[in-house]
Amino acid sequence: MATQARIAPITRLLRWAIPTTPQRQPFHIQHHPALPPPSAIVTGAGSRGSETDLGNGSATAILLAEAGAAVLCVDKDLPPAEHTASLINNNNTINQGQGQGQGQGQGVAIKADVTHPQDCQRIVEHALASVGRLDILINAVGVMGARGTAVDINVTSMLLMAKYAIPAQAAQQQHAADGGRTAVVAGECVESSVQREQIDSFWDDTWVEMLYTPMMYRDGMSEEMREKRRNRSLLGTEGNAWDCAHAIRFLASDEARWITGAVLAVDAGATAAVLLPLDA
Repeated sequence: MATQARIAPITRLLRWAIPTTPQRQPFHIQHHPALPPPSAIVTGAGSRGSETDLGNGSATAILLAEAGAAVLCVDKDLPPAEHTASLINNNNTINQGQGQGQGQGQGVAIKADVTHPQDCQRIVEHALASVGRLDILINAVGVMGARGTAVDINVTSMLLMAKYAIPAQAAQQQHAADGGRTAVVAGECVESSVQREQIDSFWDDTWVEMLYTPMMYRDGMSEEMREKRRNRSLLGTEGNAWDCAHAIRFLASDEARWITGAVLAVDAGATAAVLLPLDA
């Protein structure tokens, strides 16, 4: 009872302060008018859900495009990547009936396996050839598991993408004030603490918990498990891919220019709840 008494007031405060339903707001990624539009690569951008039920990668690609970026939507299967690109280019209604995208940026689909070095190199070369620059790299691909293939996808793929993307960003930094930004999306698909430590040591991270995405229900998450996850957080609510995508869009923007090496938890306060001091 003492623990509940300590946590409950904080929960009420946060619920008053933070809306429980994500709202898409007008937002622009600034760039010099003499330069081409900003270019972004989003791995794991394929959409396998409905137009109102997207994964982290596809939602992020859509918001970056709405902010003005030309987005390369990467997936190991071409149809899901094409679906996300079509949502961007066709200006479809996609966010819980809240309105249509602004459509300033464009989406291009590409099939690639980010666990293969040659594919990662091809992705970066495609971005440079089509837009002329590379400003943003979002590693949103991820699968469940603690070893083997999961390590290749959750960790190794990020290193490979950085291997080819960062030199391209560094080269254009010679001609502009900002070379580029790299962010990582990780969360409950990263089951191993070793994987998390490896990811944390390299990039700005967006740790996502409590989000109900197509990955969760494809793996058969029960209603009982959803309720347990929801109750682990301070807000006591369940998020979705748009909550993650808004945080990533901020990290990719000029407003986050003085943020680096940071871990941003998008988890309804679940991390803070674990760290709260408990009464004896």
